[in-house]
Parts: sequence; C-alpha cells; structure tokens
Amino acid sequence: MGWLSGQFIDIIEWLDDGQDTMVYRFERHNNEIKNGAKLVVRPGQVAVFVNEGKLADMYSEGTHELTTANMPVLSTLLGWKHGFESPFKAEVYFMKTSKFTDLKWGTKNPIMCRDPEFGPVRLRAFGTYSMRVTQPARFMSEIVGTDGEFTRDEISFQIRNVIAQEFSRMIAGSGIPVLDLAANTGQLGKMVARPIEPVITAYGLSIPEFYIENISLPEAVEAMLD
Repeated sequence: MGWLSGQFIDIIEWLDDGQDTMVYRFERHNNEIKNGAKLVVRPGQVAVFVNEGKLADMYSEGTHELTTANMPVLSTLLGWKHGFESPFKAEVYFMKTSKFTDLKWGTKNPIMCRDPEFGPVRLRAFGTYSMRVTQPARFMSEIVGTDGEFTRDEISFQIRNVIAQEFSRMIAGSGIPVLDLAANTGQLGKMVARPIEPVITAYGLSIPEFYIENISLPEAVEAMLD
C-alpha cells in the first residue's frame, strides 16, 4: 500500500509539527521521485537532495518543479543529458533553518578559580542560547549523515560541552573578582561567545544569542559571605 500510494503522490513537502526536529528525511518507496514532481519548501526550511551519499541540489523556500533544467548537480551525477525517465531515485532531506531558542547550558561540575580577595573558590554557572543552521551542506555532511530524523537534542549536548569548556577556561583567566561577576555577565557572555563561534561554525551552525543567567558560589561560601 505504501508503494501504491507513492505512485499517486507527486508533491514533496514537510509539514513541521514540532519544535525539536532539525532535519527530516522525506520517505518514499525506494526513494522514487517522479519527473516533474512538485517540491514545496516552506519558510524557514531548505531541501537537500542526496544521491548515493553525495550532496546534490539544494532548494530554498518556494515551489519548485523537479526537472533536469533545475537539478543541475543531480543531473550530472546520474548522467542525464537530454532528460530522464520517471521515476528517478534520490533522498530528500528537509532542514529547518529558523532559530531554535531557549536552549539551556550549564556547568556540570564546579569550576575552580583563584579570587584576589577570597583565594581559591568554586563557581557554577548556567544560562540560555539559541542556534540555527547557517550552512546546510556542511551540517549534513559533518553532523547529520544519514539520520532520517535529526533533533536538536542530538547536537545540543555537544554544544553544551563546548560552551562549558570555553566558559571554564575564560572564567579561570578573566581576573574578575567573585563579587563583581554578577555585574559583568554581559561582558562575560561576549568573552565566551567569541571562542565558541569558530567551533560552532565548523558544524554548519551559528549561535545568534548567548546569555549567562547566573554565576553562583557554593552554599557554604555564600553563607560565610553573608
């Protein structure tokens, strides 16, 4: 029945009904697509065609008719010169390019710092950030691979580790007194975001927003200060 219904469907689209999915593979019987099929890419999406593991054509938002005229890369990979028989085979991945917001980060373990007034102290921190796909081809090849449904949780864990590592390195060498940290979270956020950027860019992503919401001392130290 799945194969039979595929013979009558010539519209390729992804109706995103959730907030977590970053990449969705459009499922067709044997990945068959009809010549002249309509590809519908909605705002905040791109569609990527993959042929035998090779990235081919990419489409931004709009309605596209799939023919050799507007599929130059795939046409070359499959050796089409004057046209192609229907159907043809290719994998279609839809990728969400709008922002994923209100993502959480935090330090798993306390960070040891040397304060000029109190000596060695342990700090914890947490905050939020947003991310978006800015280079779909790189994100596909470096991160997603052949995953049929890739969610933000699959990459956010790695990003949290990158953030925590850079925050630990930065806060340990910042020289900002413990009592002044709360007043400098904006400055610290920019200091952390700067070294994170090239790492995230290598994934094909960007972090448009990054915030440090809280930096705290151990309860015993806070009680002593009180």
